[in-house]
Amino acid sequence: MELRPASYFVLAALLDGPLHGYAIAARARELSGDNVRLTAGTLYGALERLSGRGLVRVEREETVEGRLRRYYALTGEGREALVAEADRLASAARVVKRRRSARVARGVA
Repeated sequence: MELRPASYFVLAALLDGPLHGYAIAARARELSGDNVRLTAGTLYGALERLSGRGLVRVEREETVEGRLRRYYALTGEGREALVAEADRLASAARVVKRRRSARVARGVA
């Protein structure tokens, strides 16, 4: 299953353990080299889709300064989907690198 960049980095953000929404967005931004900036709508839409597919789950909820903070965790299926997507992306990158190397070896720019 192919993952959108936002979903990929949401899952990647959860590799080290459960996080709440703001922390997921900050970690995804960091992991993507500042290329993925999740708005609240994008983040929670992705979390809803990922949860519906069984890739993430709500770990716990707590109230902080009168506001509900929900922590999300990666499921086993989520970890498998993330690794499969990383493998797919790496394989696609190898194709391009091999072709580029062959062109360079032939003296074609």
